Amino acid sequence: MHSNVVGGSDRIGEIIEVRGADGTPPYRVRYPDGHESLMFPGPDCVIEQGSATAAAGRR
Repeated sequence: MHSNVVGGSDRIGEIIEVRGADGTPPYRVRYPDGHESLMFPGPDCVIEQGSATAAAGRR
């Protein structure tokens, strides 16, 4: 998620659960510090699909 504050840093997280129908938001996201939150991505958010192999390696 891109920061909306000048000089702020982007935030990267992993979608760990999709709660909407057919893959739609809200998403449960886990951040590198272990924090989890429920989010509805806005225009400042970029979602990239990773491989199943990469996801398995992070567990």
